[in-house]
Amino acid sequence: MSALIRAFLLGGDGPSVAIKDTIDIAGMPTTGASRALADAAPAQQHAQVVQRLLDAGWKIIGKANMHELAFGMTGINDYTGTPVNPQDATRIPGGSSSGSASAVGLGLADAALGTDTGGSIRGPAACCGVAGFKPTFGRVSRRGIAPAESTLDCVGPFARDVRTMVETMSVIAPRFDKDAALKNMTALRVGAANVDAQADLLAAVARAPQRAGFTSQAIELAGLAEAFQAGLAIINAETWAAFGHLVDSGKLGADLEARLRAASLTTPDQVSAAERVRRRFTEAVDRALDSVDVIVMPTLPALPITLEDARRGVSVIAMSALIRPFNLSGHPALSLPLPIDGAPLKAGLQIVGRHGADEQVCAVAAAFEAALAG
Repeated sequence: MSALIRAFLLGGDGPSVAIKDTIDIAGMPTTGASRALADAAPAQQHAQVVQRLLDAGWKIIGKANMHELAFGMTGINDYTGTPVNPQDATRIPGGSSSGSASAVGLGLADAALGTDTGGSIRGPAACCGVAGFKPTFGRVSRRGIAPAESTLDCVGPFARDVRTMVETMSVIAPRFDKDAALKNMTALRVGAANVDAQADLLAAVARAPQRAGFTSQAIELAGLAEAFQAGLAIINAETWAAFGHLVDSGKLGADLEARLRAASLTTPDQVSAAERVRRRFTEAVDRALDSVDVIVMPTLPALPITLEDARRGVSVIAMSALIRPFNLSGHPALSLPLPIDGAPLKAGLQIVGRHGADEQVCAVAAAFEAALAG
């Protein structure tokens, strides 16, 4: 199945980029890959990130496919088709920015834009063997992005290498310092978070700092599991507020309709409790980053499941156990392809940095990329 919902050419002769179908392109409907929004009115103007790409001479190649309404982790979409996982076509591409990750992994575009509300850039990047970056919350404009209101969602790039990711960030985030993001990192303190994940993934993460020549220490990140649950409560409440009116349309996929109905049960008290967790966990991450420059861990706790297993109903919610918490806290987080000993598939190395230190996270990722390629 195609990584693109709609293919077209728009813009100059610069690098090619695919745009997730939650991001407005003037004259085209923003459908969120959902039959329920297929008749939406065309966008009146470009999203700010799209306008910036066009102003810089980039070439948009189409609207990228996605998990319906950006509310799912598998990337499976029975309405628009399920994008191919470039690493293994039998496995899920990850969601929700499945088409963006697939398009980059397949070489259809130099870069792609996705959105990340609960891991929706980093998860597909790890599944599809590409790099994906969730910037600091608020660093990149969300003007012209669906849903319009979110306390979790970030626009960010996918690319096959960190340099292209940095180039994309320098266009979509005007104050992003490209030179700082490409700076050679030498002396660096890395904190390897103690998390639950597949043993071979943890081993690969543990080896990575040494290979890159960085000082590494094990750290405890208090409240990670609690932050995961709080992130779920907030995304459920905010997605229900944005799209709950579509539940009775008869046009939603069965999985999406069930998830929205479950989301509708989120109470104001649960949201208030989640906000208290947000404050505590944000402080805990900030404290951890007082003693180290970045925190590393696997992006996903295991390799992606097969499409067959996902269609049989095998739960995928735990996929976001290590990524969703950083939507809650707003810290920048990047997923880089991570080789696993004896495995044909690459996993993801997640690199988390201080608020606003997006350039440093990218520079660290470039150092890991060079070391892991050796």
